[in-house]
Amino acid sequence: MRQYQETLRIETRGAGLSEFTKDVSRIVRTAGIETGMVHVFCRHTSASLLIQENADPDVQRDLVAFFKRLVPDGDPLFVHQSEGPDDMPAHVKSALTQSTLAIPIAEFQMLLGTWQGIYLFEHRRKPHARQIVVHVLGE
Repeated sequence: MRQYQETLRIETRGAGLSEFTKDVSRIVRTAGIETGMVHVFCRHTSASLLIQENADPDVQRDLVAFFKRLVPDGDPLFVHQSEGPDDMPAHVKSALTQSTLAIPIAEFQMLLGTWQGIYLFEHRRKPHARQIVVHVLGE
């Protein structure tokens, strides 16, 4: 059993989705793992990870719009606002999604579906630099 790990830095432009499938694919190829698993981990509590359709950008736009409606910034329900009115809503959105993804590998590549892409979902309004740990395990 072999392992390989690399940390990606993803610069966001504020709330929205940033695809980084190609970066993870490159790491999987670099790892030289023919059969195994790649784990992708977001090191933040106000951003998250998604596997989502990458063919139509309207999907990403609609997801952002849905989460804005579901958990609006400045909701008076929230007490925690240390970093502004989008602070606690970002934490809730992160809790509703995922901080870790696991994707199987076969023949040195991820077994994603035809229209699946890996996305960082930034929940804060301002741009951030996010760290994503990619760990590849297998043979």
